[in-house]
Amino acid sequence: MATTEEQIIATQTPAYIAVYTMTYEEYLDWEPESGLSEWVYGKVYLYMSTTREHQRVVDFLNGVLQFFVKLMQLGVVTTGPYAMRAAPSGAGREPDLFFVSTENLARITSRQLEGPADLVVEVISDDSVMRDRDEKFFEYQQVGIREYWIIDPRPNRLRADFYVLDDQGTYRAVPVGDDHIYRSTVLANFWLKVDWLWEEQPNPLTAFAQIVGPERMLAAFQPNKE
Repeated sequence: MATTEEQIIATQTPAYIAVYTMTYEEYLDWEPESGLSEWVYGKVYLYMSTTREHQRVVDFLNGVLQFFVKLMQLGVVTTGPYAMRAAPSGAGREPDLFFVSTENLARITSRQLEGPADLVVEVISDDSVMRDRDEKFFEYQQVGIREYWIIDPRPNRLRADFYVLDDQGTYRAVPVGDDHIYRSTVLANFWLKVDWLWEEQPNPLTAFAQIVGPERMLAAFQPNKE
């Protein structure tokens, strides 16, 4: 029998600094002073602020994906705290980063993403291991998010896992090759050198130049002559 998110939550103790009871509409109007918040079955969990390692990876991936997606005109890249409600009766999540393809842009509203993103990235912190690897893994699989990246930048871990949905709607782990490069299935021609994620100051512009090549790189920053 498939594991539901309710069953997962019932067997786990989520790490949070506060919990509130409210409707989903109230949650969308709510403005917490700090930290990540998510709405799950009538409860809003307010989590701890992120670490420097966490934010460094989010900022890098946001930068390189923004450059790539805009150049290729593939869709939109967004970061939290913008909410995603992948299923009408499901949880309201605030992924660290997600991509919505051009054909699904109608799902984006001023308040939330109404439906699943095409690709979601979650970056692990000490308090989010079970949420990202277990709770959200099964939820994102169930709602049909086509590609899911789980990045763990914590000292002495440095692990990146990549999953894509197979024909049966089950996440399949995609191994990284000996070259330490992951090639996305959702973002055509996008590849990521995993070692970039662990650099002290990863440069999204430098990574973007390597991914697209010098000619496209120059063209991307040339003024429009039309």
